[in-house]
Parts: sequence; C-alpha cells; structure tokens
Amino acid sequence: MVITRRRLVQILSGLTMASMTGVGRAQFWFAPSLTYPALKVGNTRNLQNNQPVYFNYPDSRAQGLLVKLGRPALLGVGSGRDIVAFSASCTHMGCGVQYKGGRMVCPCHFSMYDPAKAAQVYQGLASTSLPQIQLRIQANGDIFANAVNGLIWGRAKNI
Repeated sequence: MVITRRRLVQILSGLTMASMTGVGRAQFWFAPSLTYPALKVGNTRNLQNNQPVYFNYPDSRAQGLLVKLGRPALLGVGSGRDIVAFSASCTHMGCGVQYKGGRMVCPCHFSMYDPAKAAQVYQGLASTSLPQIQLRIQANGDIFANAVNGLIWGRAKNI
C-alpha cells in the first residue's frame, strides 16, 4: 500500500487534533472525582530541613517521602512554602527513591529529581516527574496527605 504525501499529512493532522483534544491521551494528573484517604504524615514542629520522613500513602503498598526543603517549592505548603511530599517509587522502574543532598535519587539507575520543582527529573533514565502528594496543614501543625498528582509507578490506578 502506497501512502501519498497528502494522506500522510491528513493522518498526522488527525493525530495532532486527537492529542490536543485529549482523545487517546493518558490522564496522569489526579482526578478530582477520586476520593483519597486523608492521612496524617507529620507535624511541622517535628520537621527539620533536609531530613526526610517516609510514610505509606495512599495505601500500605505505596511509600511516600515528606521533606522540608528550607526553600520555596512548587506546590509547597507551610509558612515557607517549603514542605513537599512525593511518591518514593522511581518512575523508571519503581526502585525506592531516597532524599540526599537536596535532591531525590534513585539508587538503581541514578535518576535524579528536583523536589523544589515538583520532582522534575533532570538526570538518569526516568522520563517523568515523581507523583506529588498533595498536603494540607492544620492550625496545630499536623500535616495531612490528601491526594496524589500523577500515577504511582506500576499501577493502573492509585486507589
């Protein structure tokens, strides 16, 4: 079968329009209609700069990482907008991510993520950011996980 230049342009235009309208595109950001459990993951009084706190969220099989960066971060909470949390599963192959030296590092294949920039990957084999866990702080300083922005590695759905 021979495809003419005109037919190729039509096919590519159709694919472009489909991607722009969302047809066939995977949804990686959290859906507001999902009900995530609220889970207390810490208190602002107990956090120290660059000392990670690990917890399980949204269930016992998914590890999360909470950290006070000491500098403002995208979607950060708290008075300094510097408290963030992410899934601790590398988006490359699901290895456990660790917080070291102001960055999140996968020890398996050395992907690195910037926690101040919504865990954007900047080195290694991972191609997507870590899913960010939405946080809420109460007046007494208790920090609650409320939802996950993105799909946790290895899952068809987070909950």
